[in-house]
Order: sequence, then structure tokens, then C-alpha cells
Amino acid sequence: MFAEKTIDQSDKPRFYRELADQLSGLLAGETDPVANAANTSALIFQMMPDLNWAGFYFLYSEDELVVGPFQGKPACVRIAVGNGVCGTAVAQGSSILVEDVHAFPGHIACDAASRSELVVPLIHEDTILGVFDLDSPLQARFDSIDQAGVERLVAIYVAACLWED
Repeated sequence: MFAEKTIDQSDKPRFYRELADQLSGLLAGETDPVANAANTSALIFQMMPDLNWAGFYFLYSEDELVVGPFQGKPACVRIAVGNGVCGTAVAQGSSILVEDVHAFPGHIACDAASRSELVVPLIHEDTILGVFDLDSPLQARFDSIDQAGVERLVAIYVAACLWED
């Protein structure tokens, strides 16, 4: 049985290593992408400070993301590829860190309280399956250490899941 442990947040690289260990333990033995997305978003939302949204958008067609499991306020359901931070991350095939969402062209404001955002694509065998999205009510909440840490967490999630071809 999984047991969440409080993690010291004063050392970010260590925080992410310990969070990665907890996520690996939480997902061990489960391959369902939806179940794992639910637990991944819950763990990250619970453990990371200063978030107001943590969750997944899955690519349901080549041009549209659809909301998946998340923690936070109700979200935008559909996002076109190329629109907003999530859609842009899919179009570019890379993570996007936004210090001030109001300065991001075409930002989609699902929660008016969001000020910064970090979006990491879900990539399996060179195919983008969707994105993991973090929002914060604090401007410049995320930095390069957060980006690298969350990219590692997303890689753990993707590796744990059985993806249908």
C-alpha cells in the first residue's frame, strides 16, 4: 500500500528526487493511463506548494486536446493544438515554462487566478499523447529546476502506462 511522506521543500533537486521515488512507488504495478493520471495529478497537487491546478490533457485527435484527470477548479475541456500554453507545447513538441501567463500570446484562462504555468508533453515512442499542466497563482512560480523535475515525473508516468497503438 502506498504511503505518502512529507518532503522537505528547501532543496528543490532533492524534493524532486524524493517526489519521483514516491510517484514510482504509487504507480508500481498499474498500467492504466487514466488511473495513473488521476494518482499522478493528486500526488503532485498535494506535494507541490503554490499550485492551483495540476492535471492532464490528452490528444484525442491530431488537432485537439481533451481534459483528463486533474486536481483544482473545473477546467477548459477542449484545447486546439497550437492554442494556449498546452496547445503550443504539443505543436512545438517541448515543455513550456511561462513566468507570466498574461504575457503569453493566446493564453487560455481557465482559472483567472493563474499567473504562471508549466506544461510538459507526454511523449511515448516519439509520439505526443498529450500534456501535463501545472498552474500557479504566483507569478514566476516555476523555474528550470521545476521544469527538469516535472519532466522526470512525466517520464515516470509515461513509462508506467500501457499505451494502445
